[in-house]
Amino acid sequence: MGAQGKIAQIDSQRPFSPSLVDGFQRKHDYLRISLTEKCNLRSFSKEHILTDDEVIRLATLFVRSGVTKIRLTGGEPTIRKNIVDIVGRLNELRPLGLKSIGMTTNGLVLSRKLSDLVKSGLTHLNLSLDTFDPFKFELITRRRGHEAVLRALDMALNNPLLRSVKLNVVVMKDVNDGEILDFVDLTKKTRLSVRFIEFMPFTGNSWQKDKMIPSSELLHIISQRHPGVRKASDELNDTARSYVIPGYRGSFGFISSMSDHFCGSCNRLRITADGQIKVCLFDSTEVSLRDAMRSGASDEALLGVIGRAVGNKKEKHAGMEDIDVIHNRPMILIGASPSFSHIDDHGRPTMVDVGHKAVTRRQAVATGRIVLTRDAFRSPKAKARSKGNVLTVAQLAGIMACKATSTLIPLLELSPVRETQSIRCTATVECDAKTGVEMEALTAVSVSLLTVWDMVKAVAGKEMVIQDIMVTSKVGGKSGDWTRVQS
Repeated sequence: MGAQGKIAQIDSQRPFSPSLVDGFQRKHDYLRISLTEKCNLRSFSKEHILTDDEVIRLATLFVRSGVTKIRLTGGEPTIRKNIVDIVGRLNELRPLGLKSIGMTTNGLVLSRKLSDLVKSGLTHLNLSLDTFDPFKFELITRRRGHEAVLRALDMALNNPLLRSVKLNVVVMKDVNDGEILDFVDLTKKTRLSVRFIEFMPFTGNSWQKDKMIPSSELLHIISQRHPGVRKASDELNDTARSYVIPGYRGSFGFISSMSDHFCGSCNRLRITADGQIKVCLFDSTEVSLRDAMRSGASDEALLGVIGRAVGNKKEKHAGMEDIDVIHNRPMILIGASPSFSHIDDHGRPTMVDVGHKAVTRRQAVATGRIVLTRDAFRSPKAKARSKGNVLTVAQLAGIMACKATSTLIPLLELSPVRETQSIRCTATVECDAKTGVEMEALTAVSVSLLTVWDMVKAVAGKEMVIQDIMVTSKVGGKSGDWTRVQS
């Protein structure tokens, strides 16, 4: 008997705990453990998070009960301080029946740790990347690091010890659906598996039904480009329906959680970073294993808590119209996704209906700066006789412009500058009049950039800065022609 046969024989003889079998006779041998609720650059209290020893204790209990696959998630698992040690300790559970250790990561800091993680026992890696566009990447993730993710992906594909490398792509209409074929092209020369995930509703990710594209539509788009595409064999509990293109080394697939339930073969359980067991991703019900452990519960008592939770698992999750978005915790892995409400299905500017919104008291504070010459700064009333007190007039003008914003907002074509992760706006104003053009040009630029701010504030409202608004040249008028010398 070969090695694989002996392993199969041992597996068949190992008892599977009834605590991991639900009322529909589904055996749960796949455990996802969230190591942190953090994403990079965000801080949370550590007191409620499971300790390393608590993570290992639960993992050991689950493996002894029948779990063969563990995947580490988050938040972002790679920012867990002892992540390499945790993987190494999980690797010691292999004699108990653990077969694989996976991780899902955003890849931002993975390149520094990947080699050590693999040496410690990591076997499967899922990277999350929703766009090839660095500028769009920053809008979606609210941080830089696009190159770091691509570098991590390249390192993973070139590491022969990793059994599987997958790329998770959450597809959103009018955000990244135009890049589907580009992602499929990645599978031509690499062993990569690209998985397109339907946009799913969770607290904080601005889910909208019309942003979710059914997997069937994506397959149709891909089939038009690649008519030879064919279905690949799936394992019984695969969440992704996989396909291959003849001649391509890799594969692609769809995780159709919204349009096509695969609940009938679900074998997954989840432990959140704060030690709650979730038996379904879309079910807000949680039971605290952390509190039980910290209250002195034995392994037998813990297994009883787990068994009761698994026993209450439903046959399938609710449809997209009925999922409990309000009470289900945010899934930071999926992340907050941008909702460009001012753009229609064809990418054209459109008005937004706010008639349904309630009238509430609101306040916003914005700051700006204009750098003056020394003489102008010392004498703000120097032009008082010809144009009035500068500060008073500017104050009144600002108030009047604020009240008239709805009539001022223009829609201009703006140019992203990838090197500085910014948007540049240039306005050219021409007129035949007794005065004007400078203020008109400045107003066009200012209000256009304010429009950009308003449209993407849900994605990057806290990070954006409007700056460097200036007149760069003028032709005609009493002051004559001039061009600003760029420093």
